[in-house]
Amino acid sequence: MFPWRLLRAVCALTVCVRLAFAYEDDIEVKFADNYFNEITEEDKAEPTPSPAPCPSRDLNKWDKIFSMLENSQMRENMLLQYVDDIVKVEMGSLRGEMLSFVAQYGGSCGVAVETAGRRMASQLESQLSDALERLLPGDASRAGRPGGVEAALQQLLSAAHTHASRLSKLEAGCLAGPGTGPGAGPGPGAAMKTGFELPESGAAGHREQEVHGDGAAAADGVLDALQQARTGLDQALMSLRQRSLPAGCDMALLFPMRSRRIYAAVVPDAPLATSAFTVCMWVRPTAAANKTVLLSYGNRRNPYEIQLLLSRTSAFFTIGGEAHLVEARGAVTPGRWLHLCGTWSSGRGLASLWAGGRKAASTAGVAEGHVLPDGGSLQLGQERNGCCPAAPGFEGGFDAKLAFAGAMTGVNMWDRVLSEAEIAQLALPEGRGCERRGDVVAWGVTEMQPHGGAQFVN
Repeated sequence: MFPWRLLRAVCALTVCVRLAFAYEDDIEVKFADNYFNEITEEDKAEPTPSPAPCPSRDLNKWDKIFSMLENSQMRENMLLQYVDDIVKVEMGSLRGEMLSFVAQYGGSCGVAVETAGRRMASQLESQLSDALERLLPGDASRAGRPGGVEAALQQLLSAAHTHASRLSKLEAGCLAGPGTGPGAGPGPGAAMKTGFELPESGAAGHREQEVHGDGAAAADGVLDALQQARTGLDQALMSLRQRSLPAGCDMALLFPMRSRRIYAAVVPDAPLATSAFTVCMWVRPTAAANKTVLLSYGNRRNPYEIQLLLSRTSAFFTIGGEAHLVEARGAVTPGRWLHLCGTWSSGRGLASLWAGGRKAASTAGVAEGHVLPDGGSLQLGQERNGCCPAAPGFEGGFDAKLAFAGAMTGVNMWDRVLSEAEIAQLALPEGRGCERRGDVVAWGVTEMQPHGGAQFVN
C-alpha cells in the first residue's frame, strides 16, 4: 500500500513540474518586448560625413602668456595716448603764454631794433662809398700811398664792428626791460636802460653811454634762455603737429599693436559691384614690415579683390591680386601722417596710387573689363585668406605678420574716379578734407566695428 501511494505522489509531482514549465513558457511568449517602432539593421542608413571644421586648438600656457603680453602692451599704448593728450594741452597753454609775452614786449623792441638797423645800414653804405672813392684808380695821390688800401679796409671793418656792438646792446636792453606796448617806440626810459641813445635826424653822430658788465651778462643769459625755450617749443609743436589729427578730422582709429585679433570690420553703405572706385585714407604707421595691410576687400573665391598695403617705406595698391600691382617707393615715413588714395577704372584698366595729394604711380591694363563682386568682406588693418567665415570671437584666416599698427583716419570710398584737384584738396594737412565723405564708405557715418583692442580715439 505504501509503495502505491509513493508512486502516485511522484506522478502528481511530475505533472505539477511540467505545468509550471509550460506556464512559464507561455508568460515569456505572451509578454515578450514587441516594439513596432524599433529600427532594424536593414533600416539603418549610411551616415553622411559632416564637413570638417577649421582646425582649432585649446590655448596652452604660451598662448595665455602671449595674450597677457598683448593686453599689457595695449594698456601701455592707451596710457601713452593719454599722456600725449595731456602734453598737448600743456604745450597749447605754454604757446599762448609765449604769444602773449611776445605781443606785450616784442613790439617796442622790434621797432627800435628796426629803426636803429636801418640807420646803421645807411651809415655803413655812406662809409663804404667814401672808401670806394678813395680807392678809385683816378685818385693816384691817395691810392699810391703805402698802406692806403689796408688803412681804408681797416677803417671800414672797425665801423662795422662798432655798429654791430651798438645793435647787440640795443637788443639786450630791449629784452631786459619791458616796452610800452605793441607797436610803440622806445621812450626816454628805454634809451637809458639800453645804454644807447638813438640818433636824431640831422645829427652828426651817435652818443654812446656806458653799459655795466653785469647787466650785459644778465641780458646775454636771458637771450640764451629764450633761444633755448624757442627751440624746445618748436620741437614740441612739431611733435604735436605730427600727433594731432590732419585735415580737420576729429577722431582716429587706433591699432595699438600687431595682432591677428586686432582689426576693424567695415559695413559699406552701398554695394561694391562697381567698375570704378576711389579709396582714400590718412594713415600714420608705427612701423611697416615687409607686408602690412591697410585695407582689404574680397570674398571666398578671391580674397584679394582690393588691397592697400605698406612695405617699409613703400605703398602698394592692388586690384584682383598681387599680379596687378602699383607701387609708390619712398612715400612712407613711420610716425608721420600720410594721405594715400587708390583709383581704378575698368574701361582701360587704369590703376593709380596717390601719396600726399600727388600721383606717385600709375599702371594701365590692370583688371581691364573686370567688375568687383558684391557680398565680400571689407576690413581695415588685416586681410582674410578665405579659410574660415567670420564669427564673434573667432579671427579665422588672419595673420599677425600682416597686421597694421598705428592710426588711421578719413577712410572714404567713392564709386567713381576722383579728379586730381579733388584728391589734392583731400590731402591738405591744414584743410578740411575729413568733411568730404564718400558714397560707398563715409568716415564717421559708415558702420565700422573695431575688434580685439582697436578703438576710436579723439
